[in-house]
Amino acid sequence: MEETFVPFRGIKNDLKGRLLCYKQDWIGGFRAGIRILAPTTYIFFASAIPVISFGEQLERNTDGALTAVQTLASTSLCGLIHSIVGGQPLLILGVAEPTVLMYTFMFNFAKDRKDLGEKLFLPWTGWVCVWTALLLFMLAILGACSIINRFTRLAGELFGLLIAMLFMQQAIRGVVEEFGIPQRENPNQVALQPSWRFGNGMFALVLSFGLLFTALKSRKARSWRYGTGWLRGFIADYGVPFMVLVWTAISYTTVNDVPKGIPRRLFSPNPWSPGAYSNWTVIKEMLKVPPLYIVGAFIPATMIAVLYYFDHSVASQLAQQKEFNLKKPASYHYDLLLLGFLVILCGLIGIPPSNGVIPQSPMHTKSLAILKHQLLRNKLVSTAIQSMRKNSNLCQLYRSMQEAYNEMQTPLVYQVPSSLYVTSCFKQGLKGLKESTSQLASSTGYIDAPVDETVFDVDKDVDDLLPVEVKEQRLSNLLQALMVGVCVAAMPLLKKIPTSVLWGYFAFMAIESLPGNQFWERILLLFTAPSRRYKVFGEDHATFVETVPFKTIAVFTVFQTVYLLACFGITWIPIAGVLFPLLIMLLVPVRQYLLPKFFKAAHLQDLDAAEYEEAPAITCNMSFEDQDPRRRSPHIDSGEILDETITRSRGEIRHAQSPRITSSTPGSLEDMKPAYSPRVSQRSYSPRINELKVGRSPTMNEKGLEIKRTPSPQPSVLGQNNHASSSS
Repeated sequence: MEETFVPFRGIKNDLKGRLLCYKQDWIGGFRAGIRILAPTTYIFFASAIPVISFGEQLERNTDGALTAVQTLASTSLCGLIHSIVGGQPLLILGVAEPTVLMYTFMFNFAKDRKDLGEKLFLPWTGWVCVWTALLLFMLAILGACSIINRFTRLAGELFGLLIAMLFMQQAIRGVVEEFGIPQRENPNQVALQPSWRFGNGMFALVLSFGLLFTALKSRKARSWRYGTGWLRGFIADYGVPFMVLVWTAISYTTVNDVPKGIPRRLFSPNPWSPGAYSNWTVIKEMLKVPPLYIVGAFIPATMIAVLYYFDHSVASQLAQQKEFNLKKPASYHYDLLLLGFLVILCGLIGIPPSNGVIPQSPMHTKSLAILKHQLLRNKLVSTAIQSMRKNSNLCQLYRSMQEAYNEMQTPLVYQVPSSLYVTSCFKQGLKGLKESTSQLASSTGYIDAPVDETVFDVDKDVDDLLPVEVKEQRLSNLLQALMVGVCVAAMPLLKKIPTSVLWGYFAFMAIESLPGNQFWERILLLFTAPSRRYKVFGEDHATFVETVPFKTIAVFTVFQTVYLLACFGITWIPIAGVLFPLLIMLLVPVRQYLLPKFFKAAHLQDLDAAEYEEAPAITCNMSFEDQDPRRRSPHIDSGEILDETITRSRGEIRHAQSPRITSSTPGSLEDMKPAYSPRVSQRSYSPRINELKVGRSPTMNEKGLEIKRTPSPQPSVLGQNNHASSSS
């Protein structure tokens, strides 16, 4: 994104770039066919369930002024508008926890004022939204989103872990409240007697942990040894929402043996109930708000504008990280302008506004990356199989695969220059694979003979060729917003879901965002026993483990942890709790001016790199020549592709398994070509690895452990995945 503060220039550039891609955004979605439903369903549940829970929380905190009906309506309405006229369709909009906190603070302020009170609470929030929108307009016009370029991994990963902590906090708080008496409930009810309250709490623990455990297991279905590939893929794609239904059904097994109200379920009025739609006409009451409070609304509006500016921009940034290799341009300025209009719209009809949300936005991009990988892989595999059936030789096989790949790459009128790297990666990888397999075939005298599986393993070799690409389109965002809207009409069914199941899902989302977060990995490294740190080198690891002394890593991690706890602690302070984004934004000058005084520039470059640098596994006490490639490379069924791909909080995809040796790997180490894998790049290793001193490595002990780097190519970025959402 161009950094410009010239008025309207950023909006103009965004519109120019996105309008050229608008038609292709829709064509690409429809061409995906029924497969688009997998990422759509995945992100729908990731978006709808937290919004329902936030609505239930707002209903308690605002004495019923706002409910799940309003939060679902806002998420659906804003999502529909953004998916159609928004700039970046990968961005997911929804009512977020900070919005809930801000509306709770404003309600507590309004209800204690006689000239405002609960009756004029929503009209007053309408004026707050008007002021907020005006501030967002000003920020968008003046190009304030250009500052987002200065947010580094330090801020992004800290913010991602903070969101995970807030999700886990809500899950724990919700489960604890299952043992207490709900607000505005009659304490004389049988279900609220001490013994039944304890029983309700214990049942809530079973439902919460049951959903959490089964949801995490279902996401790893592709690594199961039982079932066919398509069945395991189906469970991995749709297992989490299915578990919600399963544990909801289990909650009804004791309905005839316990008092009514056990377990507790979602409470919300139906959208057609009397008084449920009174807030839709709040615009008629806005002129009744005293002028003093109209002007005073500027104060909370300032805090909300800063909050939305940060949340919306960072969510968009995480959804389009460089690691995703997006081909279409960003749209920060225009999307912020559109957010201003959405805030005004929500305020005038009395519902809380929606903005870009984390972790749903990067989750959406990752699911579409898996979809694109699936489509490309199926196309190339079918092409390779057809060529082999026609008794084609190697040259003919690779020519047909290149043509098939080109057919899947829809030419764009406008695309970012960095996206050209993706195509070059595939061509280099195809060339390297062709050379290695040709050498293997020539050694046996079958260079011109028809290709068979002894020379070319379709399942493994094709998977290694594919770089990370994303199915950039608008259809999945539109469909998930429509599905959220259907939830409003389906409120009678949603009210059958136990609240404890929602708390389990919150914990699931928190845990799902942890693997791959470099900040979290460094925290785990601090608690790893010194004698066991060498195990980090047994798998693919970040390059800072080799290039940065452990003491420096520890100090940097402790600083980041203290800062994280400060941000988390401020969320507990009334009114001031919504200002935690200011602490995150303060990291920009801290990183630019303060940290260089305490850390070496080379160390900061590795610890706070713009992209995730990764080094392959290191073998200990054995040389590469002593290893049998066939023993080190077990056959991977096609159903397990993507099983080890994990997504960081910043939305990055990385491979978490040691390099794989495919059937086309050269027989000797000297014959291995640098162009073998499309993922071998200059970023595969840090420029400081060669300068690493042996004494700094955590794998060295008193006995002098021998370390040798495995001279294997960098593994495929889209390899196997425990968290993937594709089927075989």
